[in-house]
Amino acid sequence: MTCEEDVLRIFPEEMRGKWRKAAGLSEHLQEIRLRADKPVLLYIDGKEYYKDKNGDIVCRMEQAELMDRVELEQLISYTCNYSMYAFEEEISRGYLSLPGGHRMGLAGEVILSEKEKIRNIKHISCVNIRISHEIKGAADEVLPFLYQDGSFLNTLIISPPGCGKTTLLRDIVRQVSDGNSFGEGVTVGIVDERSEIAGSFQGRVQNDVGMRTDVLDSCPKAEGMMLLIRSMAPKVIGVDELGSEEDIAALKKALCCGCSLLATIHAETAAEAAGRLFMRQLAGEKVFERYVVLTRRLGKCEVSSVLDKEQRILAGRLL
Repeated sequence: MTCEEDVLRIFPEEMRGKWRKAAGLSEHLQEIRLRADKPVLLYIDGKEYYKDKNGDIVCRMEQAELMDRVELEQLISYTCNYSMYAFEEEISRGYLSLPGGHRMGLAGEVILSEKEKIRNIKHISCVNIRISHEIKGAADEVLPFLYQDGSFLNTLIISPPGCGKTTLLRDIVRQVSDGNSFGEGVTVGIVDERSEIAGSFQGRVQNDVGMRTDVLDSCPKAEGMMLLIRSMAPKVIGVDELGSEEDIAALKKALCCGCSLLATIHAETAAEAAGRLFMRQLAGEKVFERYVVLTRRLGKCEVSSVLDKEQRILAGRLL
């Protein structure tokens, strides 16, 4: 199935006609933002556009279609196979997994449990459909720098939002798992907290993450890393978006178990990432042996540099 067909099947049959042109841009489409009674927004190659009532992509807000509240409810109901109750647990995490590895983020009225934890979201009025892009070969240019004597080096991908870090992470995982000209294939464990790396849908991996990769879907990173080490004995552990001291503590335990690390973090530079409070100890101990820094230039995502553990430049402007 093509990416265009994947995007179209996100929507109910009766809505697909006016989404056909947007789906035709699926290779460049990053997000579809739908808010009840607000303009329909599309993010294409990092730029904001609108969709009008005829399904055409337009640049002016006054031309935009306003998202009909009833249609929004129909879309969510369709995504849940017309049984919101059956998807209550997934909705409580703030998103729904979609076929093809895509994801639908949700916002609305939160219902809390007795322990003040999110139990459900009702009256959903905001939806963010994030389009997954699987680009095999995305890691080709950086891979030579991530190995030493056939072993994968602890690597941190640093990127502002929307610059392709998950796409790069996914392809590194695939090539480390399957094996490549720099190292033999090894067992990789992914903790896919938000179902973005492997894009699992109802337990089935949608993206190619390699033949030796085990995926723990919808699990907090810190807990998931320990579970994978106990159950699957990975040689490399991959996680997306480090963001807490608990994540760092789990990474350090994984190192003690002999695992190599592959992770990402939101930041503009390696210095900014290392300066984060929860990252300072790892940076001081020079745990990460390679830093891959992504940026957006002239509307395109690219690798701006690869650094060693001393943050010295090994390569720049690779892509």
